[in-house]
Amino acid sequence: MNDQSHTPISDLSDLSVDEKASLTSGADFWTTKAIDHAGIPSIMMTDGPHGLRKQQGDSDHLGLNASVPATCFPPAAALGSTFDPDLAERIGVALGIESAIEDVALILGPGINLKRSPLCGRNFEYMSEDPILSGAMGAGLVRGIQSQGVGASLKHFAANNQEHDRMRVSADIDLRPLREMYLRGFERVVKDARPWTVMCSYNRINGVLASENAWLLTDVLRGDWGFDGLVVSDWGAVADRVRSLAAGLDLTMPGGGDSDQELVAAVTSGDLDEAILDTAVARAIDLAVKAQGRANVEGPLNVDAHHALAREAAARSIVLLKNEGGLLPLKPGASVAVIGEFARTPRFQGGGSSHINPTRLDCALDAFQETVGRASRVSFAPGYAFDGANAKSLRAEAVAAAQACDVAVVFLGLSSSEESEGFDREHIDLPPSHLELLDAVLETNPNTVVVLSHGAVVALPFADRVPAIVEAWLLGQAGGSATVDVLTGAVNPSGRLAETIPVRLSDTPAFGSFPGDFGHVRYGEGLFVGYRWYDLRGMDVTFPFGHGLSYSTFEYGSPDVSTASNGDLRVRVTVRNTGGVAGREVVQVYVAPQQSVVERAPRELKAFASVEIPAGDSREVELTVRREDLAYWDTRVNQWIVEGGGYTVEVGASSRDIRGAGTVEVEGDEVVMPLSFDSSVGEILAHPIVGPIVQAQLTGMNDMTAGSEESGIMSGENMAKMLASFPIGRLANFPGMGVTKEQVEQLIALGNAQQTSH
Repeated sequence: MNDQSHTPISDLSDLSVDEKASLTSGADFWTTKAIDHAGIPSIMMTDGPHGLRKQQGDSDHLGLNASVPATCFPPAAALGSTFDPDLAERIGVALGIESAIEDVALILGPGINLKRSPLCGRNFEYMSEDPILSGAMGAGLVRGIQSQGVGASLKHFAANNQEHDRMRVSADIDLRPLREMYLRGFERVVKDARPWTVMCSYNRINGVLASENAWLLTDVLRGDWGFDGLVVSDWGAVADRVRSLAAGLDLTMPGGGDSDQELVAAVTSGDLDEAILDTAVARAIDLAVKAQGRANVEGPLNVDAHHALAREAAARSIVLLKNEGGLLPLKPGASVAVIGEFARTPRFQGGGSSHINPTRLDCALDAFQETVGRASRVSFAPGYAFDGANAKSLRAEAVAAAQACDVAVVFLGLSSSEESEGFDREHIDLPPSHLELLDAVLETNPNTVVVLSHGAVVALPFADRVPAIVEAWLLGQAGGSATVDVLTGAVNPSGRLAETIPVRLSDTPAFGSFPGDFGHVRYGEGLFVGYRWYDLRGMDVTFPFGHGLSYSTFEYGSPDVSTASNGDLRVRVTVRNTGGVAGREVVQVYVAPQQSVVERAPRELKAFASVEIPAGDSREVELTVRREDLAYWDTRVNQWIVEGGGYTVEVGASSRDIRGAGTVEVEGDEVVMPLSFDSSVGEILAHPIVGPIVQAQLTGMNDMTAGSEESGIMSGENMAKMLASFPIGRLANFPGMGVTKEQVEQLIALGNAQQTSH
């Protein structure tokens, strides 16, 4: 990886204010401005995040014009299901190589926004409904990309969870879910992988545009997390250059117009401190230096090697949801009816700015004919048309094909017109023509396998009627052959659901508050995103977070949980492959405090590992739960707090397939609250200095009422419950309580003085 310590190209004193301002916006759609006399070069950036999109000729953001051929790897919705940051890093390396060959300095990805609702049109470009998984996978991609001297751009910062009104909408989020859910993954990537750039999102956060949000871009990103790179805008996200620069946004993209002069005018008038402009310029130069430090990379691209990696990643992304009776893998010699236009015309990526021009494209039908067809008969029927034409006759042809074969493999899914960047879905249903086709096939051949192709989860009303279901997402350019690899058993499936598949849309956490109205969307579900919501309510789901089957079986030993010297938790568990073929198991660790002073989910993913185990063999798997990942955001003191006490540590194969559990005692962080007249008696009692004093006073009151008619309400547990939330200052208003205003003032002064001294 390039050394990120270096000498700036130019002394800023050599630059005029006009030249400085020019370095904080693009020259055009994809490049920055150069200043030749100062030795500052222009650099190129391109869209990602699952492939290089370097456009030829005139540029545009949404990919209407052609781009150079590049490997289209599985989009994030698929890659997240591998639960394998090491694989993500290998893909990142490949992305970095392809970028370097094309002299691209910065690739715009990865995207790690949480999947708040399955309706978000851009969910195909995001990893998961869980911030720990999203952060770990994102960090892997960033490490890989930047190992090749190419920068990554972590996006979209932050709370970009819908496409509806995305340029203006305010994501209204309470501080705990904002910190614990929507920012936590970004924090992991920034601290672990040090991305060269972070891209701000379009939306507002609690009323303030992300591009103008000093709390987000400066206080949190730089102050709390130590980010030392450049903040770039999403394309068109900046409404006011001066306010954005002052908030901590360094580079406005794309270029064009005369907005640079707004900065010049603001500096000239004194409305903008030139030192603020200098800071942004220094970061822009810093980025150019890092990009210039990369050695020249000669092509041509090893297309075959990268396609092979794309195929491996695609197969690893596939989730085997159901496999009753061992219908899969397909038996040698079995005749197979391949049904569904998606088998012949694959949908392999999402629509919009991430659209890649693939170096080649595999389709499942060709792969079937090349592999299965050598040993048995393979027939094909499209079953449906993307334009909806001839549905009845196409369905009849498919039924005839299914009736004549041992197994029917039916490809169902969503077209690009149903999910894409730029708009959200209105439902989570598969097209009626697909469901009608499946019903007709099932009537004639119960040995039916469903292969799903889509970017965000869909409802599966047939889940209890179909013996085998394969979740194949959008798998990139090698997805067709990878799917057949899994169906035939050449690859043992190991993907796991990175998002819950609900029974119905109305069950989902954001239902009723998505996508908001009149420019605001209220995140009313709070902390309970994804599986946290379903587990809290004990709701049925079609398939839970973390679920995925294998052609093998795995047996777990009892987990051993201990605490390391740095406060991290060490979890060890022996996993045995009890099946007949080698396979991967994704071991998942879920943690929850046994008691908490704040609202918490019943369990939360805190660690995971994808482990390959030969048939009949065992592996001792060691996982680390970081101490900081146990913390909640304490809104009273505005900091992360780890609660002390007992924690339940569960190890399992999904969020609802727990194979063993242990407990561990965790030393907590001390929280000393500033005291005031409004502090409750409970808060006073918890204070390390004044708490014992007040406790003695209450004990005396208890002794005074012993044996009286008031003793039942004023003594012991009853009194403690009643007084716990009573503001201490108001006790002085009650005659006979023996508490004066002066005594309360003395207690507050004593407690706050002790806190200040510490």
